[in-house]
Amino acid sequence: MASGPNFMDPVCLLESVNELLSVNQKALQILGEISQPVVVVAIVGPYHTGKSYLMNRLAGQNHGFPLGSTVQSETKGIWMWCVPHPRKPNHILVLLDTEGLGDVGTDESKKDSWIFALAVLLCSSFVYNSMSTINHQALEQLHYVTELAKLIRVKSSQTPDRVEDSTEFVSFFPDFIWTVRDFTLELKLHGQPITEDKYLENALKLIPGKNPKAQTSNLTRECIRQFFPRRKCFVFDRPTNDKEILANIGMVSEDQLDPKFQEQTKNFCSYIFADARIKTLTEGIMVTGKRLRTLVVTYVDTINSGAVPCLENAVTTLAQLENLAAIQKAANHYSKQMAQRVSFPTDTLQELLEEHVACEREATAVFMEHSFKDDKQEFQKNLVEIIKNKKEDFLMHNEETSIKYCQTKLDQLSKTLIESISAGTFSVPGGHELYRKAKEIIEREYHQVPRKGVKANEVLQSFLQSQVAIEKSILQADKSLTDGEKAIAEERARKETAEKEQELLKQKLQEQQQQVEAQNRSLQEHIVQLMEKLARERENLLREQSKILEHQLKVQEDLHTEGFKKKCEEMNAEINRLRKRIVDTKNDDSTLLAQALDNLGKRIASLLPAPANILSNVVKGVGSLFKKK
Repeated sequence: MASGPNFMDPVCLLESVNELLSVNQKALQILGEISQPVVVVAIVGPYHTGKSYLMNRLAGQNHGFPLGSTVQSETKGIWMWCVPHPRKPNHILVLLDTEGLGDVGTDESKKDSWIFALAVLLCSSFVYNSMSTINHQALEQLHYVTELAKLIRVKSSQTPDRVEDSTEFVSFFPDFIWTVRDFTLELKLHGQPITEDKYLENALKLIPGKNPKAQTSNLTRECIRQFFPRRKCFVFDRPTNDKEILANIGMVSEDQLDPKFQEQTKNFCSYIFADARIKTLTEGIMVTGKRLRTLVVTYVDTINSGAVPCLENAVTTLAQLENLAAIQKAANHYSKQMAQRVSFPTDTLQELLEEHVACEREATAVFMEHSFKDDKQEFQKNLVEIIKNKKEDFLMHNEETSIKYCQTKLDQLSKTLIESISAGTFSVPGGHELYRKAKEIIEREYHQVPRKGVKANEVLQSFLQSQVAIEKSILQADKSLTDGEKAIAEERARKETAEKEQELLKQKLQEQQQQVEAQNRSLQEHIVQLMEKLARERENLLREQSKILEHQLKVQEDLHTEGFKKKCEEMNAEINRLRKRIVDTKNDDSTLLAQALDNLGKRIASLLPAPANILSNVVKGVGSLFKKK
């Protein structure tokens, strides 16, 4: 667990202040320190139905969330408790305990609706807690579910008066768990024993008839069946018949409670620990504590502005923050790895470029792992630019280190030569030959110095260039040589200088080619990883769309079985639309890939000095490889 605020204490997540929802900064700080995936369980229901007790048991405690023992509701707003997940290492269990719906001490039905909607939006397992039995009255109390299509939007393009995309709630809505407290009925149907789940499904069957009462009752049933494909039910006996123990249930030991209630509570907790899923958004985007923090703030700010929370907008906001953080993580990884792997100065530029390409490949993978919804590749382009600048800094540092090291070595090796020149040692007959031999010894010893780096030849050439005038002066003053011999020696010196300059030019051209090839490989790697990620995202999207279609077909089948043929037929248009969307997703694959490659290619091309035809060939080459897969 991350260090920081005390994770073992419940804290208010949000409350209603002056008709606005207010988020507690301490709760946001706690979420902001959680980088692990979160399993979020929210419990909602009428006040004084034992919600807080169940949540305390999930936290492994008898008390924590306040338990009401008077007629006044204890929990206000939404309270949060973050604890290490008991079954999943490196995961956090986030428990959300909500204010009781329909509190007689308040008259804020709108606030109740928003708390209900926020609980649905934030959690991965939604627990609805009620008393006695699942009957008409219980379903009436759950009327908030019928308002979700008006309180939540999936796409930003959807207008408030349209609820067509409510079928897409399936892609991100939580699992639905109905807990029935103080249950006294026998779990039997037509004289045969049934499971708790079967009891729930039977209660959710539509009631035949066109009278308003039946239609109203059916609306809640339809919404639960439509929005929540994964449903579960638990029934609980009364914890105890002792009123004093019941009033202080959070303070008594478990063995004072009814054994059957204890067993039922353990079964409920075991199910949550084993089957409650990580909170995810559309297309399988996994939610961490930090991401949950952003969602809370985004949803609450939207509600306070008078608008309806929109999943697409929330994901876009989240993507902006996460992608910036992904860029930073990737850039830091590149810098750290380069600093660890490269010993400056490198013998050759190629040595440095090989490490650069490897580190950029890893950095790109880090970015791909932590980024999402970078539809126009803007963030990836920014990463390319940042790494390009960092690479240039490393190249410059490599050159500066090489120059400094080589200059120091040459200063040491040429010290005697410089002193001899100043002392006039070579101003004697035969002095030119003595000078040449002394200079050759310096060159030979210099070449033997290891790891001089990329500027070794350039520094040597600069030194030799500084000696040209001196050598010419010594040559002209050497009285042992004839004019013809001096001319030959001078020509030989010019040729040697020209050869070394040509060698240096050849090295620079080779290094330029190496730079182009390294840029080529970097671009290719960016494109390969982008295409692989787009392929994964496409598979996630297809899986999500298939999940929605499968659920709609199941709902249609149930309606047909229950005799609601008209409702069944009304679903055909939506089912056909979903089928067409799946086909379009498959057919649009090549187009989306081409657009993504074009976006990335053009942006990277503006940053790299590599010729445009190389860029084009890389895109074509990688594209052809991908098509063969």
